[in-house]
Amino acid sequence: MRMISAVSPRTGGDLTVLGLDPDKGGAQVRARLGVVPQMDTLDTELTVLENLLIYGRYFDLSYAEGRRRATELLDFVQLSERANDLVEPLSGGMKRRLTIARSLINEPQLLLLDEPTTGLDPQARHLVWDRLYRLKQSGTTLVLTTHYMDEAEQLCDRLVVMDKAKIVAEGSPRELIERYSTREVLELRFPIGVQETLDGQLDGVGERIEHLPDRVLLYTDDGEAATIAAHDRGLRPETVLVRRSTLEDVFLRLTGRSLIE
Repeated sequence: MRMISAVSPRTGGDLTVLGLDPDKGGAQVRARLGVVPQMDTLDTELTVLENLLIYGRYFDLSYAEGRRRATELLDFVQLSERANDLVEPLSGGMKRRLTIARSLINEPQLLLLDEPTTGLDPQARHLVWDRLYRLKQSGTTLVLTTHYMDEAEQLCDRLVVMDKAKIVAEGSPRELIERYSTREVLELRFPIGVQETLDGQLDGVGERIEHLPDRVLLYTDDGEAATIAAHDRGLRPETVLVRRSTLEDVFLRLTGRSLIE
């Protein structure tokens, strides 16, 4: 991300951004980029509107043009009513939306986002997703890093899965699910002590079986048929859940469930 945004030198390989070499044309690249860092870097002692106006001056926007764009962007991120409020008392979701608005003041062709919704509550996260989706629909290219698989599934046309700094898979969300998972996942929860006594009783019910401490996951193309098969074998789970496979299933299969520091 730092190499793409022309703030760190290329360490190897080839890299062009918007047709430019960021090592040689860093200023031209940065002029056409918007950046949403992982941590908000807003001027908390200034108002919401002032944050945008001052940032616009870095791109040589006139006061009139900067104010016009700032007004449009505050409406876009639903912060118009807070334009004259100081940044410090704003909620985390509001600050995140303001950071996104600030990154758009120069009307960038490419927007880089580093974990844009980390720490936000569900309502704020979905509002940010809506704004980013609208940007994508308007023709802005988004490059984002995220640990939220539902976020990647919502926003990405193409994604790469990385493990230990290596790309282990790439493709569209649907392609990755079809390649590395099944159409559905059956989740079975058994009474305490029962799961340890299954001894292969679920073998063959699904294409793949995963035993977790609190439940058993069966990967199958037909969750209902797998449920019937489990019952036919005399198994009586406490709860049964059939859901579609997600990118999180893909990610965990490719990178494992062990915690990585």
